[in-house]
Amino acid sequence: MTNARHKQKNHNPRRVALDALAEIEFILISLHKMGSYYSDKPIADYQRATTDFIDNEKITQKLAKVRRILSESFDNTLGKDDMDDIERHMKNIDFWKP
Repeated sequence: MTNARHKQKNHNPRRVALDALAEIEFILISLHKMGSYYSDKPIADYQRATTDFIDNEKITQKLAKVRRILSESFDNTLGKDDMDDIERHMKNIDFWKP
């Protein structure tokens, strides 16, 4: 995609939102179909398939794209607490730990 075309795409908020929704739809429906398909199969097969799906379809990159799209509409000015609005809202998330 050329730089000019990329800039034009970003100027259409509806198109950008639709792109984000398409990524979410792909992930959600794919995982749902996998869950249904593997419902009567060994859990290890389901776990392997979902892991492969996440890796092969670059799901973390797709989710990062959605996060970037959603984040664009927020003000990133730091407040008195030295955080922007998104950081402030996310600060209490209990992330996975090994």
